[in-house]
Amino acid sequence: MRANQVIQAAPEFRVLSRSQMEEIHRRSLHILERTGVAVYHEEALRLLKEAGAYLAGDNHVLIPPALAEEALSWAPSSVTIYSRDGEPAMYLEDSRSYYGTGADCLYIIDPYTGQRRNFVSADLVAGMKVCDALPNIDFVMSMGIISDVPRETYDIHQFVIMTANTSKPIVFQAQTPEICKTIIEMAAAVAGGRDALRMRPFIILYAEPSSPLRHSHEALGKLLAMAEAGLPTVYAPGIMVGATSAVTSAAALIQANAEILSGLLIAQLKRKGSPFIYGAGTPPIDMGTMVCTYSAPEHMLRLAAMADMARFYDLPSWGFAGCSDSKTLDLQAAAESGMWAVISAITGANLVHDVGYLGSGLTMSLEMIVLNDELIGAVKSFMAGIKMDDEAFGEDVIHRIGTGGHFLGDDHTLRHFRGNWMPRLFDRSNYASWEAAGKPDLHSKANAKVKEILAGHTPKPLPEEKMEALRRIVERFEREDGRLPK
Repeated sequence: MRANQVIQAAPEFRVLSRSQMEEIHRRSLHILERTGVAVYHEEALRLLKEAGAYLAGDNHVLIPPALAEEALSWAPSSVTIYSRDGEPAMYLEDSRSYYGTGADCLYIIDPYTGQRRNFVSADLVAGMKVCDALPNIDFVMSMGIISDVPRETYDIHQFVIMTANTSKPIVFQAQTPEICKTIIEMAAAVAGGRDALRMRPFIILYAEPSSPLRHSHEALGKLLAMAEAGLPTVYAPGIMVGATSAVTSAAALIQANAEILSGLLIAQLKRKGSPFIYGAGTPPIDMGTMVCTYSAPEHMLRLAAMADMARFYDLPSWGFAGCSDSKTLDLQAAAESGMWAVISAITGANLVHDVGYLGSGLTMSLEMIVLNDELIGAVKSFMAGIKMDDEAFGEDVIHRIGTGGHFLGDDHTLRHFRGNWMPRLFDRSNYASWEAAGKPDLHSKANAKVKEILAGHTPKPLPEEKMEALRRIVERFEREDGRLPK
């Protein structure tokens, strides 16, 4: 080894061999060619037909393998996402992992009462403040569905709240293509125009096909709107394995892959080079309870396989972490979310969501977000690998201290001890100190941290002229939609 060579390889974990990935690819293409997909969108049907796909029925499309493979060559291998203020925030490429919350929970655990209740606008404001303050939460989703605004336009109101209360990137959802287009307009108003938004996107759409093997009018309308605007989309099947796919992992993987590849094809036919993020949720149905189990080990294994397939295609990937099937922040929640944090990192998933989920995605917990910020910090330290150069090897200090001494006061120690990860939440004190502090447990410390942030953290505000522009767009949309008087 040459002198002072630096080696710092990160840990990694691979589930699939090259031949297994090729087999998944081959069988997925066979599904697209033999079984096909249902496409419920006129423009998407036209694009597919003009490109050489075969219409076997009114909405039934058979896709030639060569066409699906060609589309893969058009999609970018790297996507850079920016903050609300135009600063680079996430490089979705290679094995870089970034973490954020989930969306669409119906309930939240109230941090002041401890009770589960409906999710409202004030909870989203609080959640954005917490995420804005935490160093290891890299992006945000809406956490829940706010229940104190009109159901038909809740997603527009959520986007305003998120944009106003954090500068971190936003992964958004939209009920309809029209709402998606409106959110694009709102994001452009914040970014300084559509061209500026395309060049420095701070938003990503999350949309899903309807498994098995169907693309709805709503999902495709949103996908096409984002492609037309040149903006990134996560188009990820949400498969309940055993219910909306066959029960075996191999079958779920080839079905999910076929759904993703057909969605990617449609996006690329709309606009070559459209940013596209690859992934799928594949939680199994627990056949005893009929509950969709987010934190089943089979789901984690399939996430690793999907990350492998994303690398096989040289595409950015979608992942899961920070979630639990437990109903409260307890030992089960800590164990499951800790497993997720490690697995998402060592598999190299790029855009990792669902931090804060409890109860199989029905309940949001701010304390769960705080806990996982701590876990993610530890995992990021682990993933940094071991630096190896002359200074790190420290042969001189080993020689200087010699046999039987200690290193506590040495300059080498003083220079480097801060490189070790230090927890902010986990306890490393001795028993007497912990007892003297009142024997605080992890839940109480996470709750105290939430309250500290809510009392003391102020996110960087969105300029008032941009807030006013968002209000005008919301008012116009609700008036045109019939929610407000004309």
